[in-house]
Order: sequence, then C-alpha cells, then structure tokens
Amino acid sequence: MALLELQHLKKYYATQKAVDDISFSIQQGSIFGLLGPNGAGKTTLLRMITGIFYPDEGSILFDGAPFNAISDVQRIGYMPEERGLYKKMKIGDQVLYLAQLKGLSKTVALEKIKFWFKRLEMESWWNKKVEDLSKGMSQKLQFVTTVMHEPKLIILDEPFSGLDPLNANLIKDEIYGLAQRGSTIIFSTHRMEQVEEICDHIVLVNLGKKILDGTVQQIKQDFKENKFNIRLDGVPAGINSNAFEVLSSDMHDHTVKIKDGYKSNDVLKYFIQQDINVEAFNEILPSLNDIFIRLVEDTNAKTRSFQKVNV
Repeated sequence: MALLELQHLKKYYATQKAVDDISFSIQQGSIFGLLGPNGAGKTTLLRMITGIFYPDEGSILFDGAPFNAISDVQRIGYMPEERGLYKKMKIGDQVLYLAQLKGLSKTVALEKIKFWFKRLEMESWWNKKVEDLSKGMSQKLQFVTTVMHEPKLIILDEPFSGLDPLNANLIKDEIYGLAQRGSTIIFSTHRMEQVEEICDHIVLVNLGKKILDGTVQQIKQDFKENKFNIRLDGVPAGINSNAFEVLSSDMHDHTVKIKDGYKSNDVLKYFIQQDINVEAFNEILPSLNDIFIRLVEDTNAKTRSFQKVNV
C-alpha cells in the first residue's frame, strides 16, 4: 500500500518550472531515494510534501487521503540539509520544546528524549548549547528531533553530512530500524553509494522532470552492458572469440563484453574448448553513480539542443 502518492505535481517560480508534471508513489515501510543534481527540483518537491509550499497543479495523497498541510504535518518528520536548530538554547530544552510542538506531552517527550539520547550516545549533552557542537554532533541532534514523535513519514535530506564512519553506521542502523517498525523514509542525497546500500526504490529528477523510477536492482539490470569479469587459472597466450571482446586484461583477470546475439554460456564454452580453467565469472552491473551521470548529462544535452532549435 502506498503511503504517499504524488500526482502530476507542478510548481513554477516566475518563468522557471521547478517541478514539471512529476508523479510517483512511495510504499509503506520502504526506504525511498529521491535523487537529482543541484537545482533539479528535489527541495521543491520535499517542501510540497511537507506542506511548506503548495503545488500550482496536481495533488498529493497521504495515507490514502488528500494531503492536509495542517493535520498531516504532525505525522511527518523532516530533517532538512540546512540546520534548523537554535544555537544559544540548551540541547535538552530544545529537544523537549520541539517534541511538544509535535504534540507530545512533557512526560512522554522526556521519556522519548532519554531513550534516543541513550541510543545515540548523547546522554551527557543535555546542558550543552548547539553552538558548542560539531557538525556531526548537530546532525545527530537534528536526527533525534526529526524521529522522536514516531512519524509515519520521515524525510532525511543528506542525513550523513558531517558524520564520521562510526556515527554514520549508527544512524544507518536506526534508519533500517525505523523502516522495520513501519515508518516510511524518503532519503535524499548526492552520495550514490549510500543509496545503493540503503534504498529499496529510487526516483531521479533533473530540470524539474522525473527521468528514472524503479527499484535499485531493476534499474541496475536495465542499464547493464553485458560486461563480465573473468578470472582464469593461468595466463592464456591469446584470447580471440566471436562471442565477446576483451576490454582489459591484467594477468589472470580479464574484463570482456559479450557481443549481440551471444550469451554468457558462449563465453564459458570458449574457455572450456581452449582447456582453460575459469576460477571466477561475474557480471559487472553499473553503479548508480554511473547511471546518474549518464542520464543527467543526456537530459542536459537534449535540453540544450531543444533550446537552440527554439531560439
């Protein structure tokens, strides 16, 4: 079941189309990646989802009903990339204040704060001020203020910014845990390796339009180029086959690309016939970073060509 559905959303700034007819849905309990280069329309989309902006056209359904910016915002946790904390305020007082704004009683809020502070190793922070925190410490604090009221939808914009590897793993584990407990998470980042590791489903936007929508594994399959890594027992004198071309070789390891009309079995058959032992045979799938660059550059090039024709 979809927790969030975006239907033909449009948002304009003067003559610029920040969001241009974008539709997609996000399933309950999933970790969803919203990707795109700077200026693609991601922030505008997030601000419409959270009720900060209203769409000029289109609609948003939240939990099966039209989105209500007043009541539904209590069921959303939004962690923006920029800091939204009071620098001079004590951390404990600040988290308590923000929790009560989200509808928690003081008693419940204090219980939740103690739980999260202990879980993220922040117990000694209560009387510190935000201005005394490092960027990574501020990021952990902002994460707590985002998830403490147990929102159904959690939006995390660059959540690992400023975190060392240990704390990044700590936050990552909490993201998995929140999804397992039923929260739906929108994860926005420029770090493609994090998306591959964390997200179930992604949407890529560029120049205000959706240019990719699917599961991480399906997208990698869709963009594969029939390339394989082969490790051989011994160094063959020469490799020459109609079934594939050798892209690179390094002693025992070779990268090949299978030609049209042939299959992986044809590659293996060649080496068997040559009496060469194959120790490993692995398909090379493109990284999301490679796919991201390829699609963004392609859409940018098409847009420039269109603009030249219409000048």
